[in-house]
Amino acid sequence: MSLVSKIAKISENANHSSAPVNIVYGKVISAKPLKIQTEQKEILDEDFLILTDSVRDYKTQISFDNPDIKQVFTTWDMPEKTESSPSKIAFKTIIKHDITVYNALKVGEGVILIRVQGGQEFIVLGRIDKR
Repeated sequence: MSLVSKIAKISENANHSSAPVNIVYGKVISAKPLKIQTEQKEILDEDFLILTDSVRDYKTQISFDNPDIKQVFTTWDMPEKTESSPSKIAFKTIIKHDITVYNALKVGEGVILIRVQGGQEFIVLGRIDKR
């Protein structure tokens, strides 16, 4: 490697370290398989995309206070407290429910992406509305 090539490489590395990420905007042109076209007209397919939960379907668990779903007992089953009343209820256990959040991208939606430094991969952060 020549001295000029080494200096050019050092300069290139310095530029990348001062701007470690590139923000890129794009638009979904295909949902299945997922394809995104960037503002620079580059088309990215699934192999180059890392999806966050805000742009993909995913499963999670929730719990909520609903006496019709949980086992409950009334305050007369509990030791007396200062603010006890016969109409109060308390929950014996927290019950978790599995749900699916349908966040998959749709054709025509705008997205914001971050280009992973030193690679061809892009992290799809979320949807944007560029009017």
